[in-house]
Amino acid sequence: MTVAGGRRYALLLALHDSDYSKNAYGGYLNVFLDALRSDADNGNETWDCFRVIDGEFPATEDLHLYDGFVVSGSPHDAHGEASPSWVRRLCALLRAAHGMGKRVLGVCFGHQVLCRALGGAVGRAKGGWDVGVRKITFVEDEDNGDLEFLQELGLGRISSATATAASRASIIEVHQDEVWELPPGGKVLAYSEKTRVEMFAVGGNVLGIQGHPEYGTDILLNLNAIDGPTAEEARSTAESGGPDREFWTGLCKAFLRGGGGRGASDDDRTMAVAEMSCSHHVFVAPSFPAGTAVGL
Repeated sequence: MTVAGGRRYALLLALHDSDYSKNAYGGYLNVFLDALRSDADNGNETWDCFRVIDGEFPATEDLHLYDGFVVSGSPHDAHGEASPSWVRRLCALLRAAHGMGKRVLGVCFGHQVLCRALGGAVGRAKGGWDVGVRKITFVEDEDNGDLEFLQELGLGRISSATATAASRASIIEVHQDEVWELPPGGKVLAYSEKTRVEMFAVGGNVLGIQGHPEYGTDILLNLNAIDGPTAEEARSTAESGGPDREFWTGLCKAFLRGGGGRGASDDDRTMAVAEMSCSHHVFVAPSFPAGTAVGL
């Protein structure tokens, strides 16, 4: 459903702003707005920000107002029985959004928690930490032509006969966890040498990306948690070539605003909304017009 004459999205922030993100961008909200806000709608688009890490969630009765939801990365795990209450609540929200047929995009932690919420399995990466600029390869699968956001980028029907360098793209990775098992109906769309599930989809309205399409090299090199050999490796990969950020942000925009793919069934919608009935409306962020610098 469109609101106020345009599309409306909810950004679900699962991390606090780093000093660098605040000083350079005014916070991660602006990093995501710069990456994902449409260039074509003349600002006719609303983004509401909810800091889910602090317990700030959209109200259940407001979920229908949104065209899509975006879940950020996080220093927290998306797996484990001892997950904080906000992670469990986020899983319930994502199931509800999926059940309503809303577009849901998860990046890094968001990719993992989306997998968990929909019935998949997530855990520690078998190969340990992956930090730096990595080359991602899209799966050869002619059936991907059903996903319109891939068609827009010429990736809809990749086969061994058509696969070229265009079916690979570099992205920034910062993670020690990974998807172990896809949720029911999930499909792997991309992989790398180190990570088996770099991108997955469920129908046409759910997309998980393990890397950070919103990151530029500057953010990678200023992450406080990275030091020692890991930092050296990250710097080395960045010096060898930056991420294909324009490609990835274009893919995310096409997904959030495009069509195609099967949504959820009516039964899924009923069950998902019922599951969210215990949520509380803790915080409602204002909308921000295009060009407005906003810090969290």
